[in-house]
Amino acid sequence: MIDKGFESLEFYQDSLKLLKATYRLANELPNYERYNLSDQMRRASCSILLNIAESYGRYHYLERLRFLYIARGSLSETLSSFIIAESLGYCTTEQLNWVRSLKEKIEREGRRGFPAMTNRVVEKNLNGYCRFIKSQQQGKNEYGNKYIKN
Repeated sequence: MIDKGFESLEFYQDSLKLLKATYRLANELPNYERYNLSDQMRRASCSILLNIAESYGRYHYLERLRFLYIARGSLSETLSSFIIAESLGYCTTEQLNWVRSLKEKIEREGRRGFPAMTNRVVEKNLNGYCRFIKSQQQGKNEYGNKYIKN
């Protein structure tokens, strides 16, 4: 299999599924939610993917971790938007549970490491990837430890 960069990461692919589900739900929301909940849902779910990609393009491990932590926060924000939508009757409990399980899967996948990527879905995977990046400490020798404290 050819490495396609961040696109080959399983948690990136799962985040893409979450983005599509979020956009479908946002399109079904009432017009008066267009610039509130709908807009926020779209931005949060898009932020997950963009920050994973941004992390992949960074060299120093601390920079990579920073963007992965932001992606993890956006993942929680996306789940929260589905909780709000469910509490307001815009989505079903079944849809919310699907988002919760996908979030757990993404989190779990990130823990498996990179590039092999050998239960909270999205966050667990993302957390694992963060641990892997931190353990690699890429760029540590080039920049030194004088100003970097873990």
